[in-house]
Amino acid sequence: MIQVAQIIFILSVLVILHEFGHYIAAKIFKVRVEKFYLFMDAGFSIIKKKIGETEWGIGWLPIGGYVKLSGMIDESMDTEQMKQEPQPWEFRSKPAWQRLIIMLGGIIVNIILAITIYTIMFSTVGQKYIATETIQKNGLSFTPIGKEVGFQNGDKIISVDGEPVQNKFNRLIIDVLLSDKLIVERNGQQKEIALTDESKAKILGTEGKNFMMPRIEGFKIDSILPKSGAFYAGLKINDQITAVNGTTIKYYDEFTNLIANKANDSISLVVLRNNTPVNLKAKLDKDGKLGFRPSLSLANDKEKFEVVNKLSFAQALPQAVKESWQLLVYNVKQFKLILKPKTQAYKQVKSPIGIARMLPDEWNWEFIWSFTALFSIGLAFMNLLPIPGLDGGHALFTIAEMITGKKLSEKNMGYVQTAGMIILLTLMALTFGKDIYQLVMDKFFTNH
Repeated sequence: MIQVAQIIFILSVLVILHEFGHYIAAKIFKVRVEKFYLFMDAGFSIIKKKIGETEWGIGWLPIGGYVKLSGMIDESMDTEQMKQEPQPWEFRSKPAWQRLIIMLGGIIVNIILAITIYTIMFSTVGQKYIATETIQKNGLSFTPIGKEVGFQNGDKIISVDGEPVQNKFNRLIIDVLLSDKLIVERNGQQKEIALTDESKAKILGTEGKNFMMPRIEGFKIDSILPKSGAFYAGLKINDQITAVNGTTIKYYDEFTNLIANKANDSISLVVLRNNTPVNLKAKLDKDGKLGFRPSLSLANDKEKFEVVNKLSFAQALPQAVKESWQLLVYNVKQFKLILKPKTQAYKQVKSPIGIARMLPDEWNWEFIWSFTALFSIGLAFMNLLPIPGLDGGHALFTIAEMITGKKLSEKNMGYVQTAGMIILLTLMALTFGKDIYQLVMDKFFTNH
């Protein structure tokens, strides 16, 4: 329920402020705003109240929101009004440049919101990131898929598509997934790795960003599966495995290498428990697994890698602008990846249901505001896309009108808007359907 509450809060903030951008721009140019809705009111509203000329309300379908402007064909698909003579207070009666500003108002507010959030965060809790240099001190650890596409445990990534690696590890992971060629340092030598679209599809379809992790020295047991070899051997949470069959180990990948191809075999372990060595005997299962999860996530070892820069307000503002711009660039890159069918990145697009499942199980204001800023830039980019039904589609036709001096007829605009809404609703249905299916499968058919 906390995850649901978080996504509703984040969406509410973003939608209200986005639509307020359209609203305030419309009021500046004296365009009548007939409706202002949080979420969609297809068929009925949860709450509605008319104040002055505007009906304010909350719809039942949490997939966005809208403002309905007089004299404009929009999400409401109200074409009856367009059959009447244009009135001075209508959107269609305003000059093209004013209509363009009204259309871009929501996007502008989304960008301002992200910059504001980052400025406040950088000047209060600080600018935080996971340091790549620290994480790569012992090289990186890769999953089987990571190894299959060309990486090896201990590799250090030196450059991505000819550019030196960033010192923010989360960005480096995205850079790798968006890249074509990488240079890694392996055993003191530089090696080139070419990532094909097929390779990216394998990574995205399995571990995703978790395909490469820090090579943490002295890994610990994070959780133990019931009735597993680890369970019966007497392993405990926070035990640190230091030797397998008499061979000393420091890294998790060394452990996996030593038990490879030993399905159903018995092994001897030395674990460090409360700073005391303990000898154990364990048996691997038919898949060659011992049945525990190691503590390898950044969340568990955050303090080892996190850098916190406390900035003054004067320092925070330009950094916030830079951060917002970089996020916009990453949205463009990720969209290009989605448009490549061979990468199958389109399968990773998530609805609010899928996004909610990624959120933490506890309420954390710092995370929520950081995610809101990130999502706000994503919403700005999405609305910039020149798709009919989105702000970018309206803006494109308005810019074309400003250049050519010719305006698309209201009849044709209606056709275009209808086509755009069909496309958007189809995409929403597919992403919602995918995430609902995954939720059901995980809820009722996993580990049964």
